[in-house]
Amino acid sequence: MQLTHFGHSCLLASISDTTVLFDPGNFSHGFEGITGLSAILITHQHPDHADTTRLPALIAANPQAALYADPQTAAQLGEPWKAVHPGDAFRVGSLNVRGTGGKHAVIHPEIPVIDNISYLLGDDEHPARLMHPGDALFVPGEPVDVLATPAAAPWMKISEAVDFLRAVAPTRAVPIHQGIIEPNARGIYYGRLSEMTKTDFQVLTEENGTEF
Repeated sequence: MQLTHFGHSCLLASISDTTVLFDPGNFSHGFEGITGLSAILITHQHPDHADTTRLPALIAANPQAALYADPQTAAQLGEPWKAVHPGDAFRVGSLNVRGTGGKHAVIHPEIPVIDNISYLLGDDEHPARLMHPGDALFVPGEPVDVLATPAAAPWMKISEAVDFLRAVAPTRAVPIHQGIIEPNARGIYYGRLSEMTKTDFQVLTEENGTEF
């Protein structure tokens, strides 16, 4: 499996002959010229996960790509986007994709909770080769190889980030959702996640593929 991070929560996963792009949002960069996608998966409607300004050109450049999103985002974007509900399972190329979770983490009790689908990607060797949780701390309750773990968010304390990584206990983890952190301060967050868990924690160099 090869992972390429395009900043914040935008992650490209290439497994065998299948290539999936997660959450091309407005804090991300470099994904605009990608072609040959098997699917685009969006976890939820917030613009840092779904940049509706740049999505049309990305879709036009990838007419073969299947388009999936949480129910609210799929309804907003319209056809041909397909809604993914918790418990849904479908095939993208050689991969099995499952939707889990269902709701965004609580930002504040007075702010309505929106849909958020966490995705599990698997193949014949491992049913959960990769997990992308979006903006949620949903624990799948099964072994995960690589977790794209949120590093910082308006809806999360660093203690919660550490506890989430401990609870999922993946073999390896890569940080996402760090677009809101000043680059010089990111080491503070990465240090806690690395030092306070037993997971093999690896920061991806943005826009460069890394083999796992």
